[in-house]
Amino acid sequence: MSTLFAILFYVAFATLVAGLGFKIAQYARTPAPLKIPTTPAPLTQSGAAFRVAREVVVFESLFKSNKPLWIFAILFHFGLFVVLARHLRYFQEPVWFPVALIQPLGVWGGLAMVGGLLLLTLRRMLLTRIAYITAPGDYIMLGLLIAIGASGMMMTTLTHTDVVAVKAFFLGLMRFDIRALPADPVLYAHLAMVALLMIVFPFSKLLHAPGIFFSPTRNQSDDPREKRHLCDWAAKLEAERN
Repeated sequence: MSTLFAILFYVAFATLVAGLGFKIAQYARTPAPLKIPTTPAPLTQSGAAFRVAREVVVFESLFKSNKPLWIFAILFHFGLFVVLARHLRYFQEPVWFPVALIQPLGVWGGLAMVGGLLLLTLRRMLLTRIAYITAPGDYIMLGLLIAIGASGMMMTTLTHTDVVAVKAFFLGLMRFDIRALPADPVLYAHLAMVALLMIVFPFSKLLHAPGIFFSPTRNQSDDPREKRHLCDWAAKLEAERN
C-alpha cells in the first residue's frame, strides 16, 4: 500500500503542477481587448493590485452583494487555509514556528471548513435559482471536499492515526525514499481522496482560485482617458500598419 500511495501521489503532484501551469499560462496569454474594470475602480495599477488582494483575502465584492453567501464562503476558505497551513508540518523538519503556532487551531479549522461546505451545499439544494444551474459535478466536488475534511477530522478526534509515520512517509516522498504508511483504512481513504482532488483540480471549477488574478474586471485600472488600452495583438497590428 505504501508503494501504491507513493506512485499515486507522484502522479497526482505531476498532474496538479502541469495542469495548473498550463491553465495559468493560458490565462496569461488570453487577450483583454477592452477596458472593463468594474466601477468604481482604482485609477492606478497599484490600486488595482490592492483591489485583487482584497478580493482574495476578504471577498470584498461578495460581501457587498450577498452577505449570507459571504459568511458561508469565509467559513470554508479560512477553515481551508488553517487546515492547509497546519498540514505543512508533514513536509518540514524542523517545523517552521508559524506552522507550529497554528497547530492548536486544527480542529476549529476543520469544523469551519466542513461547516462552510455543508452550508454552501444546502444553499445549492434549497435555492431554486441556484439548484437550476447546479450540475451533478458541482455536488460531486462539494461531496469530495466534505469527505476529505470529515475523514481528516475523524483521524484527529476519533481514530488517531500514527502522524509520525505519516510525516516520515511524506518526507520520504520528497527524497524519493518510500517509507511505510500506517495500516489505517481511514487514512487510506483520506489520502486517496486528496490525491483525486489534486488530479481533478486543474480541470474543475476550483480553478477560480488562480483565475481571480487574471480577471480584467478586477485587475484593470480605470484610466482609459489617461492611457489608451491595447492588448498585445492589437498593439502588434497597429505597429504593422504604421
